[in-house]
Amino acid sequence: MAFDIDMIKDVYSKMGERIEAARKVLNRPMTLTEKILYSHLDQGEATKELERSKAYVDFKPDRVAMQDATAQMALLQFMQAGKKKVAVPSTVHCDHLIQAKVGAEKDLERAKDTNKEVFDFLSSVSNKYGVGFWKPGAGIIHQVVLENYAFPGGMMIGTDSHTVNAGGLGMVAIGVGGADAVDVMAGMPWELKFPKLIGVKLTGRLSGWTASKDIILKVAGILTVKGGTGAILEYFGDGAESLSCTGKGTICNMGAEIGATTSTFGYDQKMREYLEGTERADVAELAEGVKEHLTGDAEVYANPEKYFDEVIEINLSELEPHINGPFTPDLATPISEFAKAVKENGWPQKLEVGLIGSCTNSSYEDITRAASVAQQALDKNLKAKSEFTVTPGSEMVRYTVARDGYLDTFENIGGVVLANACGPCIGQWARHGAEKKEKNSIITSFNRNFAKRNDGNPNTHGFVASPEIVTAMAIAGDLAFNPLTDTLTNENGEEVRLEEPQGIEMPIKGYAVEDNGYQEPAEDGSHVDIVVKEDSDRLQLLTPFEPWNGENVTGVKLLIKAKGKCTTDHISMAGPWLKYRGHLDNISNNMLTGAINYFNDKADSVKDQLTGEYGSVPDVQRHYKKEGIPTIVVGDENYGEGSSREHAAMEPRHLGVFAVLVRSFARIHETNLKKQGMLGITFANPADYDKIQEDDTFDFIDLEDFAEGKQLTIRITHADGSSDEIKVNHTYNENQIKWFKAGSALNMIRKQ
Repeated sequence: MAFDIDMIKDVYSKMGERIEAARKVLNRPMTLTEKILYSHLDQGEATKELERSKAYVDFKPDRVAMQDATAQMALLQFMQAGKKKVAVPSTVHCDHLIQAKVGAEKDLERAKDTNKEVFDFLSSVSNKYGVGFWKPGAGIIHQVVLENYAFPGGMMIGTDSHTVNAGGLGMVAIGVGGADAVDVMAGMPWELKFPKLIGVKLTGRLSGWTASKDIILKVAGILTVKGGTGAILEYFGDGAESLSCTGKGTICNMGAEIGATTSTFGYDQKMREYLEGTERADVAELAEGVKEHLTGDAEVYANPEKYFDEVIEINLSELEPHINGPFTPDLATPISEFAKAVKENGWPQKLEVGLIGSCTNSSYEDITRAASVAQQALDKNLKAKSEFTVTPGSEMVRYTVARDGYLDTFENIGGVVLANACGPCIGQWARHGAEKKEKNSIITSFNRNFAKRNDGNPNTHGFVASPEIVTAMAIAGDLAFNPLTDTLTNENGEEVRLEEPQGIEMPIKGYAVEDNGYQEPAEDGSHVDIVVKEDSDRLQLLTPFEPWNGENVTGVKLLIKAKGKCTTDHISMAGPWLKYRGHLDNISNNMLTGAINYFNDKADSVKDQLTGEYGSVPDVQRHYKKEGIPTIVVGDENYGEGSSREHAAMEPRHLGVFAVLVRSFARIHETNLKKQGMLGITFANPADYDKIQEDDTFDFIDLEDFAEGKQLTIRITHADGSSDEIKVNHTYNENQIKWFKAGSALNMIRKQ
């Protein structure tokens, strides 16, 4: 039986009447996205139409999911909220703190020892507050959620940008910062600007080497890393119904890379089969009873241009395998053109490592398709020319594919099976030789490939493809190899060709597992003690941020003018820094160390206006804080794209940064700044970015009149005494301005 079945029954029992109320208000057919959003309004039934991209709306999500790196800060904040138990079903998943080094067993044991203090903390906090706890080795959060918690028509939030993976089972699942999770766990409404809607019509059927991954690689190329910002993508059409449930999850998962709020698919037979195959026939039966509410209306899909803000159409029968990268997940190249691109761009043609798995592509179907390619290498007397790693998504998948012999196949071509964890995908990869910073190429079935993302080497060219293409490339050891057309020379000197991969959506013998790694919380957690040592360098209890004094803020110094792409990896790196995710002061020593300073083209080198000397960003900021001087960070387009990590907002807040002024924000990061009581603003005239000089001082001259929909004015004084006065925009509503005034959203909860 499924987890939280009574909650699912409750959601479905209210869904019909709430959708009908919304339909009367809208007076038109509804998309699936609208049905889910309108049926999860905090107020209950809809009373008016909510304007896309403009209306801030309070929602009531059904559940919360957290991974271990972000759960630390989320639960440290929840401990301050004064609640005895979480108000909605919530879970913690230990998947980020396991470093890939030699192999699954040894890596997992080392991680349990190294991170014992953190795992014990998360276990005890979960036990105390009624949170389900998935132990280290249980699997990657998004795969575990898909296998156990996701349900069609539901709404969830999670403290990881790839929470959107659950859209593969028909949810509206959204990545958020920890403070948002605290709101929902504390029983408060969760706020979101009502998204615009992008419809993706899929026709035809996948065949040959083309996989579900290629659909989102194609979409990323169309929309770019910010084209989905503020939007939910809804996939529909005969092609969508032909995709496996886990294939749908892959597409939704990587939707985070186009900035999308989330992506989703309508309930269909493939979802029913997956629910039944993962021992949730009870959920499938409930879904069948309300299935007309779990997909968009027929009129919508017949005339999508009338109901979506944008429509994309892809014929799966014509879709080629794609390879995206390097350095950005939206540089999409069809495989027929990839060899040419490699040579024209001077990308390292020799492939050093192929890596498959991750939360994006670690399903049974993914593993079997990749294994069918690996088996051909054995049968045709080929040896893998590149290193090769396999990361199972969950213990259930790992146990099942091991039982069915597929892990042996990978190991027989020289592959290394890693722990059921994020590993290299998030930089938890102790890659030998990465410290030399040599130019090289790797290819993965992951989702992100920003510089330094996987191994810390800025010269590693990371490419993203489907698991079967990655496997073929690793066998060839050559980025210019096209498995659809090219041959390989085997150990006997014969020219052989790889045949198209064959996979199995669901295990014929069913899924199996001995220990899934789940710890159920105590019914009454009042007796559970939570210990955080004062001298710990891993955990630190939080001190509330100071409220705004209500006055204009003047004498603000420029900390850094970030040049070009500035993701959350640039603002708060992962990798070795993950160990400090529960200690705000320690992790703040990585603040903006990856951002490129506009004035010297260097990372982690900014001018201290008080001394005239250059230093690391955290050191210079700590000097300003010691002297009581507020600072500002200036950035470019789509500032804060990437992970949901709220540390990228909490670190500058903790160290005394007052405002972040950019050309545009990524959605989650802008919300995180607001939640932590910071001022997140954008240039009214994007060209004003060019006016910012290295020794500038900023005066916020009308902040006392901070109000919804009203621009703010900043006077910028340059070193030569001249000045510019610019207008800046903000998206704060009345409630968010209260967060700013109180010092943070958490301070507001505590007051209530």
